[in-house]
Amino acid sequence: MKLLVTGGAGYIGGVVAHKLVAAGHEVVVLDDLSTGHAEAVPDGAEFRQLPIHQVGQVLTPGAGFDGVLHFAGKIEVAESVVRPDRYWDVNVTGSLALLEAIRNAGTPRMIFSSTGSMYVAENGEPLTEDARVRPGNPYAASKLMVDMMLAGEARGFGLGAVSLRYFNASGAVGALGERHDPESHLIPIVLQVAAGERDRLKLYGTDYPTPDGTCVRDYIHVSDLADAHLLALEAIKPGEHEVFNLGNGNGYTNKQVVEAVREVTGKDVPVDLAPRRSGDAAVTVASSAKAHSVLGWKPAKPELSEIIADAWRFHTEFRRP
Repeated sequence: MKLLVTGGAGYIGGVVAHKLVAAGHEVVVLDDLSTGHAEAVPDGAEFRQLPIHQVGQVLTPGAGFDGVLHFAGKIEVAESVVRPDRYWDVNVTGSLALLEAIRNAGTPRMIFSSTGSMYVAENGEPLTEDARVRPGNPYAASKLMVDMMLAGEARGFGLGAVSLRYFNASGAVGALGERHDPESHLIPIVLQVAAGERDRLKLYGTDYPTPDGTCVRDYIHVSDLADAHLLALEAIKPGEHEVFNLGNGNGYTNKQVVEAVREVTGKDVPVDLAPRRSGDAAVTVASSAKAHSVLGWKPAKPELSEIIADAWRFHTEFRRP
């Protein structure tokens, strides 16, 4: 298939683009490089440096695209609270521009990079696709808006669409790893402490109703997320919008993450304990049963130690601080 990968120079989009090229697809990457990196674009893929709002210059009626995988967007929760306008502009308005281009070009299928952070984690049970949603910040709200757009596009225009709601994407594939600036994800932050790039880790909340009092989160290897995209491409049905949660189904506490980093790296990780942050759920774990049964997807790298080892290898061998 000929596929357009928006945001394909980013973390998850870059890993997916590499796997698509390796699988024999013709890939065009569109990215404005505001947070992505040109070296993440795979050899063999065409690269167009453009903002998502100008996607219609690439996704034209005569271009012959068979599908779009949409990763382009802003992802920082804290930034979305203080600058929600940026998230409406890029994540919402940019996605509207993409959907208009898809309609004009007659492109039949789309996969969207959505998020599990829109769910309400009420009782600590694994979250299914029909769990209650109540976005707690503009970032999550912007993702839900696009999910709702896709449902309408499927009904109104026959688009075949899939929303993949990730939980905590982690790990690395060789030189493809997390390089956010500023970094807000726990595993790379702990690795920065282990590498001496930060003095200490601040751990928020030690009195949650969990085994050791710290939050429980579901970490999924980025390579496993990428595999789900390739499977979803084959499963898309015209006129239908499907949602799949992607996670390990196993939760790890923040203290378990810190201890796993210590074991993998052999480094000390000094920790300062701090009060809870507003809005942090005690437990957020995915049920990926639907993805297992419909897509035939299961994580190949479910162990936290393997996820951290791949991230540490990227951090020490490939990452430029």
